[in-house]
Amino acid sequence: MNERTRAYARIALAALILVGTVWVLAPFLAALLFAAILCLSTWPLFAWLEGKLKGRSTLAALIATLVLALTVLVPMSYLAATIADGVTQLIALLRPWFESADHAPPDWLAGLPLVGEQLDAYWRKLAASQTELTNLGRQLFDPTRKFLTSAATLIGQGLLELTLVVFIAFFFYRDGGKLAAQLAQLADKIGGELGGRMLGLAQSTIMGVMIGIVGTAAAQSLIALIGFLIAGVPAALLLAAATFFLSMVPVGPPLIWGGAAWWLYSQGETGWAIFMAIYGLTVISSVDNFLKPILISHHASLPILVVALGVFGGVLAFGFVGIFLGPVILALAVTLIQGWIAASPERTT
Repeated sequence: MNERTRAYARIALAALILVGTVWVLAPFLAALLFAAILCLSTWPLFAWLEGKLKGRSTLAALIATLVLALTVLVPMSYLAATIADGVTQLIALLRPWFESADHAPPDWLAGLPLVGEQLDAYWRKLAASQTELTNLGRQLFDPTRKFLTSAATLIGQGLLELTLVVFIAFFFYRDGGKLAAQLAQLADKIGGELGGRMLGLAQSTIMGVMIGIVGTAAAQSLIALIGFLIAGVPAALLLAAATFFLSMVPVGPPLIWGGAAWWLYSQGETGWAIFMAIYGLTVISSVDNFLKPILISHHASLPILVVALGVFGGVLAFGFVGIFLGPVILALAVTLIQGWIAASPERTT
């Protein structure tokens, strides 16, 4: 076997190993990427903890992982169980109404300010045709049931994915120093000085996007909790947890504080309902408009469109963890392209 044949054989073997590795890790790719992003974002805190423990990396990684599990998995488990139970109760509540012959509007509808009488009249006009309304109700019931069930399934799937992420994070925390050194060597071999610069740019971008997304969500959930407690909304902690996760989705928080305002109004608490609506619109939802750009701009200047597209595309591509993973990947791609263009030498004529 001549030298050229041996070279081709080595290249083919390396390609087969690479393909096999990707094939084996493909089911866990989203969890691996998100665990890496999560560990990188929280690495300064882990380094501080490791210093306090006098360099005992395994113990520091174990404590950091336990804190991560308590912070993410416990509220997520409670939220998933509550939503699943709520979906079951809502379906049981809606089914008799959709299948019944009496579709008279509820008494409270006419009492709504400004539009109540018009809605009540339109409802009664539509209800005059019982057959058409019953068919319409049945057509709407199945999509509604499927949507609510899919939402509960997505949260349950997210809980399993986050459990895997927390498990992987332990090893990333424990061996993070060695992995970072190897990654720096790889970047230097591939791109030289430019590769090292791009690696640093990637790190700052990941930090900026994660701090912007998670920090804004935490601020909105805390502010929402204060509003729920002031207005006397039940299950305020659960609603605040739901606000935290939905804050990462555009137009997510109004689903929570709007529902709370609607519940208060249905209970006859019109004043508190108005307060909740105004507080949600001017305080809870406004946080996203100024806090997220400020947090992200400290590390990278990114358009909000990138974050929004990343959220929706990430969910479609990776499931629940795509809420975090999608914006980071898109922002990273945009930043690296901009950095590569800026770092490229100008052509001389």
